[in-house]
Amino acid sequence: MKPLLLKVPKGLQKSFSIRQDVVLYFYDRWHYHPELELIHIEQGSGTQFVGDNIRNFRSGDLLLIGPNLPHYWRCDEKYFQRESQLYAQATVVHFSEEIFGKSFLALPENKAIHELLLNSRRGLKISGSGTEEVKALLKDLLNQKSGNTVISLLRILESLAQCAGVEMLSELPFQEEFDPYDTDRINHIYQYSVRNFQKKISIEEISEVASISPNSFCRYFKSRSRKTYSQFLLELRIGHACKLLAETNLSVAQVCYESGFNNFANFNKYFKIYTGKSPLLYQKEFRKMPVSTNRPSSLNPVP
Repeated sequence: MKPLLLKVPKGLQKSFSIRQDVVLYFYDRWHYHPELELIHIEQGSGTQFVGDNIRNFRSGDLLLIGPNLPHYWRCDEKYFQRESQLYAQATVVHFSEEIFGKSFLALPENKAIHELLLNSRRGLKISGSGTEEVKALLKDLLNQKSGNTVISLLRILESLAQCAGVEMLSELPFQEEFDPYDTDRINHIYQYSVRNFQKKISIEEISEVASISPNSFCRYFKSRSRKTYSQFLLELRIGHACKLLAETNLSVAQVCYESGFNNFANFNKYFKIYTGKSPLLYQKEFRKMPVSTNRPSSLNPVP
């Protein structure tokens, strides 16, 4: 896919940038930049796209996005409602590996940091013990008025490298040459799909959004996203189902149809393929409820 090249301002006499965004919703364009991005999502929820990975995000998430790795965070639809009182908030750091220098990163004492930066090319979600220390250090750096901020950033990276849970997101690093003229097309595809995945989207329909023929669309989408459009929709729907199972009191049958599936058997099949668990087991783990062996009394779509 062809994301937008985003130029990140650093400010005068600054080697990296840190800011806190408090916005109605996060920047909703698929984009990339040569700087690494460390982001702590303090408030917000929705769907995140990192390389070829699609999943939900929520408040408290901590991620490190490598250089030139396309990404964007699409807040839930409720954030876009005119009367919404919701807001999204994140602390974001952009920096280049070059501020440390190759010789410095090659020092044996910096091996863990060097590996962290290399792995960030696939995008990292960081969790577990150690993350609260990182978040506290980010807050301190945001408010730092004097002293060497590069040393503070180095402390953050050292703490990140020691965190218990580091998960790579994208299957492979992105090393493509991006065409900025293709940005609008792929963003239209993404935004239309995120808004409409709960209903059937035909290839003809999404091809019209992309302004190309159906045959050309299939080749176009797979060559750039490393997956078919049907796989892409499945991941959006399964991600939404996970969110509903974890955060609402809807039954599994209701979740099935609210997530865009029109067949309960297919929903169970694909949910287990993508998550490794049945919807009922997934729901039990988040809601702490006993698993019932009874099938839902009705499999009719929810009005």
